[in-house]
Amino acid sequence: MQQNNNELPEAADVLIVGNGPVGATLAALLGRYGVRVVVIDKAHDILLMPRAIALDNEALRILQLAGLAEDAFAKIVIPEVRMHCPLVGPFGRANTAGSIDGHPKLVTFYQPDLERAMRSQALRQPSVTSQGGWTLQELQQDDSGVHALLHGASGQIRRIHARYLVGADGASSVVRGLIGQEFDGRSYSEDWLIVDACERQGQSIDHVEFICDHRRPTPHMPAPGGRERWEFMLRPGETREQMEADERISQLLAPWIAPAQLQIERKAVYRFHARCCKRFQQGRVFLVGDAAHITPPFVGQGLVAGLRDAANLAWKLAWVLQGRAAPAILASYDQERRPHAQEMIRLARLMGLLIMPRNALLAALGHGLMRTLRLIPAARRHFEELEIKPKNIFKRGLFARQAWRARIQRGGLLPQGLVRTADGRIILSDELLGEQLTLVGLGSDPRAGLSTQLQSRWQAAGGGYLQIGLQGQVSTSSSPFAEDLGQCLMPLGAPHSLLVVRPDRIIMHDASHAHAEALVAECLALLGH
Repeated sequence: MQQNNNELPEAADVLIVGNGPVGATLAALLGRYGVRVVVIDKAHDILLMPRAIALDNEALRILQLAGLAEDAFAKIVIPEVRMHCPLVGPFGRANTAGSIDGHPKLVTFYQPDLERAMRSQALRQPSVTSQGGWTLQELQQDDSGVHALLHGASGQIRRIHARYLVGADGASSVVRGLIGQEFDGRSYSEDWLIVDACERQGQSIDHVEFICDHRRPTPHMPAPGGRERWEFMLRPGETREQMEADERISQLLAPWIAPAQLQIERKAVYRFHARCCKRFQQGRVFLVGDAAHITPPFVGQGLVAGLRDAANLAWKLAWVLQGRAAPAILASYDQERRPHAQEMIRLARLMGLLIMPRNALLAALGHGLMRTLRLIPAARRHFEELEIKPKNIFKRGLFARQAWRARIQRGGLLPQGLVRTADGRIILSDELLGEQLTLVGLGSDPRAGLSTQLQSRWQAAGGGYLQIGLQGQVSTSSSPFAEDLGQCLMPLGAPHSLLVVRPDRIIMHDASHAHAEALVAECLALLGH
């Protein structure tokens, strides 16, 4: 693992506990804003264990936001997800071909590759320090921040004072326990054997399949580097030792691989859970990723949800730390992220019921019904085009409320598409938004309706400007300008509409050009100005 070898400082803006993919992404995002970050992890090296394997277009867009190059780690684009029942045949399909917002709908990846890339990206930021071999033992909060007591692997003791602390330390989070936010209620849990085989170049499948056999449900998918993964649900009475035995794995994989050709890279029995904290924040301490919520893997949203947490929280912490916003905005992190995380958990549990029927009768009835529903175009589209997936649109949070069924969805993600800059470069539109709040003018100069005084206040609060024009339009203003080549942004609103876009690409507010001053003033008020 690449790491910053400086001694741990005594003070930081943000202390992140946990340097997995979510913690490293949060560090990279905060570093891009210039925030002083210390990241600790109990492990020195990246764990080579079977964990997350799927990312969707939203996750890839967040990695783009964190500055990760498209080729920073290997990916396999998945064109479809198939569901098959031995009793009724194929009964479900999801179309994952194509792209949304400039990224593939679904890819598989090798998590250690992503972690290496993201840790390196975080450490490119001069304000980020990362150290392995440290665990959090105690924390105390006061008006100045969080006082953390750390223990090193060699018995060292360090104290760090941080303005804020973030627990990104996984499902067994120490931070969650220290702030009294342990998971409540019953857990949906199942034991599964995960097997990663290697040296499967040219032999693995090119899609994801769920073999929904009531006797032994089995998800199956390819991964980069000639890898292929199977997940086998354990039956009652089967033990970890039995299932992880090489001869047992050879038997399970016999339908796909001859024993003589089998090369096992990793094998492990895991327990899948569905849990969510009641609060993702307590005072100056926040929880992200599996420390806050655990999602069964059946919709590939576990890591994705954690990356959404990081994108949502990072800019808010930065704005508060740099005096651009009032600390009260931090409460919107829990308001925005927890409901959507809970919706994803519910969807994963529903998919689990489809994948894991308890007996032949339930399999025949449930899967037969799904196959019948595919004959209805609306129902088929709902499942195949992923309309069943909860949209990442907030009901409450840091955005201006609006009338029902408004044309522009405040609290939702701004689409991304290809644009051409004034100097002729063709890039994805997020690259023009950068790390700032952006006042976007659709077809007109966003500055035109603002007084000099309000422009100064907007810029002091971290605000910038962007004019989007039709293809072939030429800029006549001093604001940054780009042509909307894919007609992704211009159709959002009426001509001469204005949008305010947060650094996490969420639409904060919108109005006509005639109401520019009120629009900016209301956004400044949301920030506490």
